[in-house]
Amino acid sequence: MNNKNILNKNTQNFTSTKLDWSIIQAEIRNKLGNEIYESWLKKISFVEELKNYVLLSVPTRFIRDWITSRYLDQILQIIKIYKKDINRVELKINEKKDENINQISQGEISSLYENGNIAFIKDTYLQYNTIDSNKKFENFIIGSSNKLAFEASKKITENISRYNPLYIYGGVGMGKTHLLNAIGLSLKEKNKVMFISAERFMYQFVRSLKLNEMVKFKEYFRNTDVLLIDDIQFMNGKEAMQEEFFHTFNALLDKGSQIIISADRPPNKLSRIQERIKSRFSGGLVVDIQKAEYDLRYKIVKAKSEELTIFYSNQIKIPDEIQKFISSEITTNIRELTGALNRIVSYSRIYNKVPNLSEVKIILRDLLNLSENKVTIDLIQSIVCKFFKISKNEMLSSRRSRYLVRPRQTAIYLTKILTSKSLPEIGREFSGRDHTTIIHSVKTIEKLKKVENELSNNIENLKNQILYNKENEI
Repeated sequence: MNNKNILNKNTQNFTSTKLDWSIIQAEIRNKLGNEIYESWLKKISFVEELKNYVLLSVPTRFIRDWITSRYLDQILQIIKIYKKDINRVELKINEKKDENINQISQGEISSLYENGNIAFIKDTYLQYNTIDSNKKFENFIIGSSNKLAFEASKKITENISRYNPLYIYGGVGMGKTHLLNAIGLSLKEKNKVMFISAERFMYQFVRSLKLNEMVKFKEYFRNTDVLLIDDIQFMNGKEAMQEEFFHTFNALLDKGSQIIISADRPPNKLSRIQERIKSRFSGGLVVDIQKAEYDLRYKIVKAKSEELTIFYSNQIKIPDEIQKFISSEITTNIRELTGALNRIVSYSRIYNKVPNLSEVKIILRDLLNLSENKVTIDLIQSIVCKFFKISKNEMLSSRRSRYLVRPRQTAIYLTKILTSKSLPEIGREFSGRDHTTIIHSVKTIEKLKKVENELSNNIENLKNQILYNKENEI
């Protein structure tokens, strides 16, 4: 049996071993975010694994229906990473009654108000989540793509209402929730802090309507110094809830409370959100977190790898070669980077060895394909051509005019850093140029970036356009 067959066999074994629910849970938390996991998915219990499906349980019908409609497909895809033959996930309702429901008396609620701890009522009543104590400013890794959002968040902790509201937006897994948690941690000692996701807000709004507790709902949300709301885009289309949120928003601003909001897009791009709400968001400070550049991705991977090494008492040490490979090839978001490391660690624990680079490529093939599918050579060529105002035929021609050489070299350089294509593959996509030409182009751009600020800025601009796939917005 040759090495390739052995490798494939090992990888198949990796995905066909008995399902480890703790690993699945870690992957779910990583993929879908801590807020969603703590709010909804933490309540899932593993029941049994059958031939081609997994049986799970949840405590209530409402949670079952919510998970089924929003997250079940994603949970299945995560399970399939580790167990290919699973093609179905079923949720049953745990018949055991929740003994904690409605156990908080009115007197206890009043006491919470008096003590200023309203933000940290446990899941037994309003189902708020405590702020994640692990997400601090100190362990938020800074790069050019997130520095502005980081600095704005820090300023708020120094002077409440300096920027009000603060609106942070960016793609999934970019660090928005981390910053909201960090703000909450810094302010909660001296202020009433309330941290909740838009999904949670919606859930509590509906629950309060059903239980005729809207007065209590209003009191809770308007009696705070700092309100942090994550993923505001999930309020789309809910007119009654938006109406309540609008009045709560205004009430908090009138009393000088600080509001911090996160979303996956800028205010003017929010769909099915009232114009007056979007106008309020735009009236504060709006900052974005862009796609992480290579240097930031590498810093994150290195830091996470060191954490894992310490956690496993130096038993697992991911080589720098693999760290650089992950940083270079997985460009989608930070969560995917962390997920890649978790998979490598899982493999290492199962086989008692750290995989080599060839094995890593197989273990992470779906992540690598995801990244590669989002960024194609054709997309890179099209965006670069539009930017430099030349045609694709001119770029791919053999002509060596200066106005063509630089765009061509730029496109080759971006292809090398944003895709997993080999040098010969890149050469073929650029009219059959040999690998030495490709190497020369990459080295030329790398050298010029260090001395030409305009070129360096153009490269970063093009990278963001390509990664966000904004070909039509140039």
